[in-house]
Amino acid sequence: MEMHNLIPLECVVPDLRAKSKKQALQELSKRIAPIVDQDEMSIFDVLLEREKLGTTGVGMGIAIPHGKLPGLERLHGMFARLEQPIDFEAIDEQPVDLIFLLLAPESAGADHLKALAKVSRLLRDETICEKLRRLSSAKEIHALLTTAPASNAA
Repeated sequence: MEMHNLIPLECVVPDLRAKSKKQALQELSKRIAPIVDQDEMSIFDVLLEREKLGTTGVGMGIAIPHGKLPGLERLHGMFARLEQPIDFEAIDEQPVDLIFLLLAPESAGADHLKALAKVSRLLRDETICEKLRRLSSAKEIHALLTTAPASNAA
């Protein structure tokens, strides 16, 4: 799946306010629920269950919360840049300010893993992350996410 299909412009949040990991996941669930036509609490519950298995804070200020939901037709992504970094229990113990949420159908299998790998490769690029932290508008962030060379891998 191409990044521009995974993350439409309305799924880019350049200034998410959250004071905790739980609050960030709640806010993202609320924002993506109408886009994916799913219940906000169902999304939040799936994300919390995944976090119980181990943090999705992958380090370098980045988190990639994800989960599978019944009723989804395809993969969906949402990118958020936090106004202030928060503790996300990341593996490097550093606060998180960039979050890429990924939701997949229950039957996604390998597609879910490929999308996670694609997002991970993209956000491992320090230059891209620096730009994501600097850009001011959702439109600029979306353009970077959907045209960055790393997004073409996988």
